[in-house]
Formats: sequence, structure tokens, C-alpha cells
Amino acid sequence: KFEFNPKDGIDNPALTLTEDTDAEAVGEPRFYLLTKASTESFGFCLHEELSCRGHVIRQIELGGVAQRRGLQDGDRLLQVNGHFVDHMDHQRVVQRIKASGNQVLLAVLDGDSYEAAKSLGRDLSQMLPADIHPRLCHITRDKSGFGFSVSGPEGTKGTFQLSVRQDGPADRAGVPAGSWLLELNGDSVKSYSHTQLTKKLKQSGDKVTLLVASSAVEEFYRLRGLRVTAALADPSWLPFRARQLHILKGPAGYGFLLKEDDCSQGGIGQFLWDVDVGLPAEQAGMREGDRVLAVNGESIEGLDHEQTVQRIRAHDDRVTLLVIDPAGDEFYHSVGCGDPAWCCP
Repeated sequence: KFEFNPKDGIDNPALTLTEDTDAEAVGEPRFYLLTKASTESFGFCLHEELSCRGHVIRQIELGGVAQRRGLQDGDRLLQVNGHFVDHMDHQRVVQRIKASGNQVLLAVLDGDSYEAAKSLGRDLSQMLPADIHPRLCHITRDKSGFGFSVSGPEGTKGTFQLSVRQDGPADRAGVPAGSWLLELNGDSVKSYSHTQLTKKLKQSGDKVTLLVASSAVEEFYRLRGLRVTAALADPSWLPFRARQLHILKGPAGYGFLLKEDDCSQGGIGQFLWDVDVGLPAEQAGMREGDRVLAVNGESIEGLDHEQTVQRIRAHDDRVTLLVIDPAGDEFYHSVGCGDPAWCCP
């Protein structure tokens, strides 16, 4: 800031420079893509503390995934997989991380910067990129093809940009013109030549699922040395959706049974069976074979059968279930998404 002292006269102004330290007090958010084995943890705990605002990173495991990537004790968590979480209930944020499976993208701010930003009244969401999500698109071929063409530097593997025919299948499936192709049917194209990619497309039959990213999104990950994965994708254009069932108990109960069983993609799941015709569950849209993802807005990731039943019985006369049918469940697994509870809008 420049200040002029009128007492010194026109010919001899006193010009002083004072630093605006407000901006300097607030650092930039940092991004970490944590990948672990199924038997590992991410190597940190998320705390809610009376003496600190926000979701606080604590208990960073020595030599663990978080420490190796660079997370610091006292960091505040701002984003999980591109979703702003600073305003969310603490337990729901923990569930989002758990539901990410073996990979999660975190955006954090160091503790001093977080407190400074809060004291200055800064909108923390404005410190983050508007959109860092790649896009998953499921395309059904018509008589003229999939409606896109692929180009790339001659002799270079894995670099493919898409031209999209207006109003064609790819356009209707949400593929942005000029986007970069990252995965085909759940497999990375990084090692593919143009000939190999063309062959894979022909082998896909009438349907193909693409993971694509705009130039801005691709640049965001590349500049930070991060790998783009389907678990981070916006699935809004996909034909598969989780369904929310609001069920009010009747005189004969809800009208369904819950059974624990193996998931087709591995692990244990809680499934809905013996849905009684005409009772509340069927009237709410429940179908046999649906897998339960969440109960009353909370993911059941990691819960066993008895714990899930207790969640359902927590309210005497009503329950809200988030469920997905077997076809949708299998699809999300095949393209590498995390828990459909968070994938599906």
C-alpha cells in the first residue's frame, strides 16, 4: 500500500510501502492421491477437536501411505475426491474417505493457513479449482458408429484426443469435444498405440465406456504428478444410478429381508430379498437382489449384518435406504469406481 503524507508538500512527498500480509498468511491447498493395498490403512486419522476448527489430520503413521505422500500433522481437510467437505458433518467426511476404497484424492491446507483464512472470512471453497473431475461416459453404438474419432501425435503411445460428432452417440453420452481419452472399458490407454486402441474399440461390441478429461482437468493432474482414475470421475452421464427408497413401516412391517452374502466383485455385501408384494418396501421401489449402500444417509461400508440391521431399526417406523441393482453394481466395479454410494448422484 502506498501512502502520501500531505504535510511534506507536493515537491517532497513521503512515500512508504507497507506490506499486505493478509494474503501471505494464507498458503495454497495441497493435493495428495493416496493409494493403499486392501490390507493397509491410509495411515492417518481424521479428528474433530474443540481447540481446532475444521477436520484435522492427526496420528500420521510412520512410514505409512499418508506420510510417504507428504501429509502433515495438523493439516485441515478441504476436499475428498473433488468434493468440498469443510462444511460437512465430521462422521460423513470419514465415511466418504472409507467409501473411496483403496484410493482417495485429498485436498488439504496447513493448519496456520486454515486458521488465517477463517479469521479473514475467506471462502475456502474458492481456494480450490472449480472442477477437477474427469468424466465417465457409456456409449451405445448406432448404425454410423460410436460418434467419435481419435487423433494423436504420430508414433506416440497413449495420447489420444477425441473429436465428437454433434448429436451422435458420444455427444449424447456426454463426451466433451476435444477431451482426452484416459481409459477404455476400465483399462488405461497409456500404453496403447493408435492401432491397438482401434482394435480394442472394435472388440467392445455395441457398447463402450470411456474415461475422459477436458484439457483443464488433464493439466491439473499432470502438473501435480497425479494419476487420473475412474474413482474420481463425474458419473452423471452414466445410465446406472443408485436409488433412494423412503419406506414407512406398515402394520405388517417393511416387507423385506436383509441377507449378508458375497459380492460378485469380491467382499461381503448386504442384499435385499423376499420383497413382499403390496407391502411398503415394494411400494417404495425395492427389488430383490438390490445391494444396500447406505442407511438413513450414512454409508454401511465396513459394517457387518447385525450393525446394518441395527441402523435400519434405529427409527421405529421409517427408514431410508440407498440401494443399487446388480447390473449397476457390477458396472461400477468393472470401470474402477469406488463405492456407488458416493459415485452416484
